[in-house]
Amino acid sequence: METELIFDTERDRYQVVHVGWSDERCIYGCSLHLDIRDGKIWIQHDGTEGGIANELMKRGVPKSDIVLAFHSPFKRQFTEFAVG
Repeated sequence: METELIFDTERDRYQVVHVGWSDERCIYGCSLHLDIRDGKIWIQHDGTEGGIANELMKRGVPKSDIVLAFHSPFKRQFTEFAVG
């Protein structure tokens, strides 16, 4: 099993994926997918234990600059984070 970091700095898209083999079975999974759009961090997928939004806030990123994109646009208004 390998962990791959995928950085598309031209389009501001970032992923962490796991790829490899377990016995005869192919394993692939995205554990984290972030995009940067209009100065905000869009969390497309978060499979981390502690939550990447919490880690970003610990590092000084305000909630108003974080979009929980894995929630529907309707549901985002009920979070403490940016809606888009």
